[in-house]
Amino acid sequence: MGQEDFAIDVKGLRTQFDDFVVHDGLDLTVKQGEILGVVGGSGTGKSVLLRTIIGLNKPAAGTIKVFGQETEGYSGEEYQRLRQNWGVLFQDGALFTSLTVAQNVQVPLREYFNMPQDLMDEIASYKISMAGLPPDAGPKFPSDLSGGMRKRAGLARALALDPKILFLDEPTAGLDPIGAAAFDELVVRLNHTLGLTVFLVTHDLDTLHATCDRIAVLAEKKVLVLGTMKEMISFDHPWVWEYFHGPRARAAMP
Repeated sequence: MGQEDFAIDVKGLRTQFDDFVVHDGLDLTVKQGEILGVVGGSGTGKSVLLRTIIGLNKPAAGTIKVFGQETEGYSGEEYQRLRQNWGVLFQDGALFTSLTVAQNVQVPLREYFNMPQDLMDEIASYKISMAGLPPDAGPKFPSDLSGGMRKRAGLARALALDPKILFLDEPTAGLDPIGAAAFDELVVRLNHTLGLTVFLVTHDLDTLHATCDRIAVLAEKKVLVLGTMKEMISFDHPWVWEYFHGPRARAAMP
């Protein structure tokens, strides 16, 4: 597989905050069109890795490429064009509470484009539908929505700019099993219908089984192992073995 087939290519990444080193020499490749699950114990920097790839954290060393373009060194319009490659759903949805769902979806449209309001309304309605929300969700405020609906509203906003990569940070956290399963199905459907690459941070074994083509395990400040679920189950490492063979893992087995 050539480098042009990677949506994300991370090499030699070092991230740290003052003297605290989170990642050191981390390498990771994400194939175009795949759903990659990122797991690891508490403190291994799963969300830090996501935030570093999208430019919210500055790496101390290493390179990050998105579709062959290094993410460092861009500014202004160049960086804005690069950012349009991805949409992000943070763990809590990160919706603006003073805006309606439709207005939240329109935030990135206003940031990047100068388009008439009626067109933005149409796009917002379409994205809200894509995220599995009913049409009447648009004029509602986040406080009027259930936790699962807020997640979907955040997803609608993440899809606003027709991204090629979708970053999801613990998307099923706090959802009941039925809501989590429905969200998993939605992610798989978007991946299949839109050809989206999905970078999925999760601790949910059901989600890993239901959605992921490959899994990256963070441990010892790097990607310890990257492979399929079958490869995870046979990998000989204490944390990996306990995670994929423990009681919760057995319950999640299809």
